[in-house]
Amino acid sequence: MSALLQVENLASGYGRSQVLYGMRLRIDAGQCVTLLGRNGMGKTTTIRSIMGMHPVWQGQVWFNGAEIQNLPSHRVAQHGIGLVPEGRQIFPNLSVEENLIATAADRHKKRVPWTLPRIYALFPRLKERVGNFGNQLSGGEQQMLAIGRALMTNPALLILDEATEGLSPLVRQEIWAALALLRREGMAILVIDKNLAPLLQLADHHTIVEKGQVVWEGGSEALRADPETQQKYLGA
Repeated sequence: MSALLQVENLASGYGRSQVLYGMRLRIDAGQCVTLLGRNGMGKTTTIRSIMGMHPVWQGQVWFNGAEIQNLPSHRVAQHGIGLVPEGRQIFPNLSVEENLIATAADRHKKRVPWTLPRIYALFPRLKERVGNFGNQLSGGEQQMLAIGRALMTNPALLILDEATEGLSPLVRQEIWAALALLRREGMAILVIDKNLAPLLQLADHHTIVEKGQVVWEGGSEALRADPETQQKYLGA
């Protein structure tokens, strides 16, 4: 099976400080993959490099068979990647509905595209807050809005950087339930998060990063059965 996203031998950094050393990553259509590791190990830099938000020094990024490294971010998004960034980054002075429609598109003519009614069915809280501005929402509602905004671009791949960071346990459950539904519907997902237990339930494959390099890869059963790896690289 050809990969939906393929990252090979990726090198990148900031100024003279190299962060990524030969990073690799693969996601097939409909697959949920995690990128795990302690803070400062290169996870967000990998995402930013994929999304054209940070220059790639070396290596290749393919999406649906097209090379996309160093394309501008809007071109990467047009290829079919939706990003839910760390910190949410919603538009604070736009209403919930305006946030959702601001970047809405269906360039690849999905059989069942994401629309406002579908987003409100996935996250009923957003429908209740439809007229509220972004800065009037709770952190959990902002994260739901960020996910909804990414889905409204009708991506083939959804990337979430720190999916549930700083959220209450109840809101986390809502986010995990929504991601599980997306996965059942065939959405490919790449997720970064520190909550390992729900990731072991959700994901097909896990990639652990240490100092900008892949140090472990495998399925949920293998990672669940390897507490030494969890402790060594995740502090679990």
